[in-house]
Amino acid sequence: MMLLLDIGNSRIKWALVQEGSQVSLGAIDNAASVSLQQAFARLPVPSRILVSNVAGEDAAKRVRELGVAWGRSVDFVSAKPEQCGVRNAYAQPQRLGSDRWAALIAAWHEVRGACLVVNCGTATTVDALSAQGEFLGGLILPGLDMMQRSLAAGTAQLEETEGSLSDFPLNTADAIHSGVIRATLGAIESQFLLLRCKEAGARCVLSGGASTKVMPHLSMPFDHVDNLVLRGLQIIGESEV
Repeated sequence: MMLLLDIGNSRIKWALVQEGSQVSLGAIDNAASVSLQQAFARLPVPSRILVSNVAGEDAAKRVRELGVAWGRSVDFVSAKPEQCGVRNAYAQPQRLGSDRWAALIAAWHEVRGACLVVNCGTATTVDALSAQGEFLGGLILPGLDMMQRSLAAGTAQLEETEGSLSDFPLNTADAIHSGVIRATLGAIESQFLLLRCKEAGARCVLSGGASTKVMPHLSMPFDHVDNLVLRGLQIIGESEV
């Protein structure tokens, strides 16, 4: 039995895998370490703990402490030059975020071909895979909520209020909301066109907690896959058995 953890900047997602299936899933706020301990207290002791962590050393320390309570070490995933069918062309392969690496592996096993891998969370990542499984590079931009908060925090007369998408907004709330959505759509769709110029049959794989805000407005076809990072961690863990 394997426990998978996707520790992001805002949330921790986890899955318990038994005989190749994710039999239990959960998510909590990253700062709620007590809630995490309570959730894991109800789980059977895993044989292995596999983690993608992009939230820093404090988060890693909390997870190691949970592993000690179970008598288990914790394995932290990091990007490699090549793994599970994906080749890493990053200038420094080990500097690619573990969440992006796991998502790329999951997308490759989902599509087995060229694709744009989009993960919408605290940050939005837009990464490209070739038809041969080579990571071609990608973008990192602020997530939808981060963009909106940064405008409210950095501009005296702009408030963080809920708005609606409009072609030509006539109030500030709609202007902010529409700007944030259009900026994200622009990044995704422009990268998709660039990838299609290199890889004619490329597809788009979309995941992440904020993806539902983006999906209705995308102009190209896409596959929505829940918990892409957790899927990638499972593939990595099973390949190492």
